[in-house]
Amino acid sequence: MSATVSSSVPDVIDRLAGITPGSHLDQIRAQREQARTNAQQSYLSLFAPTPPVFGNFEIADRFAVAAFVAALHGQPDVARFYADALAGQGARTGVAEAIALEVQRSAAEGPYGRYPAGPLSAEDVSGPSYAVDAAQRSVLGERLSAGLAHAHLLVFHPRDASPGALQSLLDAGWSSTEVVTLSQLVAFLAFQIRVVIGLRALAQRPVTLVD
Repeated sequence: MSATVSSSVPDVIDRLAGITPGSHLDQIRAQREQARTNAQQSYLSLFAPTPPVFGNFEIADRFAVAAFVAALHGQPDVARFYADALAGQGARTGVAEAIALEVQRSAAEGPYGRYPAGPLSAEDVSGPSYAVDAAQRSVLGERLSAGLAHAHLLVFHPRDASPGALQSLLDAGWSSTEVVTLSQLVAFLAFQIRVVIGLRALAQRPVTLVD
């Protein structure tokens, strides 16, 4: 994620956590200004890069994946933020609706998967695999459908990530660089959501600032 990014977009974590300027949470985040800046820069690199993205993993598809992933994490407010952004990106007709339907189909608990044979095998957990329904696949296309399936794998079956899973993306037309970007996007969403959850918890219990 090395693209130069714009600073004109309001801080997304602040927005998702409901942080207002001058609030105690604003002051807490200000104590870790570099971390705050890096999180925002990561968001911008993925969703508002300058210069704009060229290639097949276009910005609308990135917001579609993000809305899907946020919903998988059980965060409807975050999912709505990305779904609203998707609507403003000129997404293909029916994509937003197809994403919403796939969210309902793909709900799970997790994490599932199997460890290599050994002591950790006692923690193996079986769980449902996921593929986009044929009706939605015709709307989303093979590339985005494969991207959603891989995102679901990373969220719920991280132990089952494999060369075969990556090959499925390549077979659907993803380039190696785009596969990396997709994985970065899913990882960033997991980070962003956890920060937002933590800040919302702090909002319910004001914390004394430490000098």
